[in-house]
Amino acid sequence: MSRRQTNPSRRLAGSGPFGGIFHPKSRVSPLLSVVLIIVGVVLLIGLFRGGSGIFAGNKEAISKVEGDYSCTLEVQRAIPILKKAYGDNMRKVLHVGPDTCSVVSKLLREEETEAWGVEPYEIEDAGSCKSLVHKGIVREADIKFPLQYRPKSFSLVIVSDALEYLSPKYLNKTLPDLARVSADGLVIFTGYPGKQRAKVAELSKFGRPAKMRSSSWWIRFFGQISLEVNEATAKKFEQAAIKLSYKPSCQVFHLRSYH
Repeated sequence: MSRRQTNPSRRLAGSGPFGGIFHPKSRVSPLLSVVLIIVGVVLLIGLFRGGSGIFAGNKEAISKVEGDYSCTLEVQRAIPILKKAYGDNMRKVLHVGPDTCSVVSKLLREEETEAWGVEPYEIEDAGSCKSLVHKGIVREADIKFPLQYRPKSFSLVIVSDALEYLSPKYLNKTLPDLARVSADGLVIFTGYPGKQRAKVAELSKFGRPAKMRSSSWWIRFFGQISLEVNEATAKKFEQAAIKLSYKPSCQVFHLRSYH
């Protein structure tokens, strides 16, 4: 009597350590399902915390929701809109605020734009700023005191994440001085009250919590120190923002320089 021949492919599907899993009629055990779910969750958490993969672009949005959004980062996003609003007045720019090296580096990549920076507090990441500091492009300075620049040294002065830590006593001196060194305008990026909050690290660095002030408060204060809002430029900025689908996450004020 001849021996019955077996199908090699059927024998392979049901053999080996994983045979039960890949067999077309096999059922995955509940324990294995639980293990696979746990592994998947762990992998997703790792991707999310590391800022890689599909979550890389969402960390910035999450920061906004939690209220830790940086207006200095907002300045970098707004550079194309600022260029459309100010045109040739963006030729010589001074940025004042934390992490000014990142803003200055981005401005220097723009055509026909010179840029300098003032770090109001100690530069933490000296490595990335070493070249800019060595060349004198970026410097540390206490903005509660007059900056060591001549009047109208820059066509435009941009400030971010710096004025929130000053009391009105010092703002009375700092804002006029910033306007003094600008020839064609002063742009202020500041947080919204109730939306942005100071981080614990900032409290130890700046010595006091950030004071987020309303738009009406700022407008009233500008009037007290004779700084005028540049309505025409503000309108150009708004139109460019709409055209480029840009929505500021910080308050943006466009002021005229002293003449």
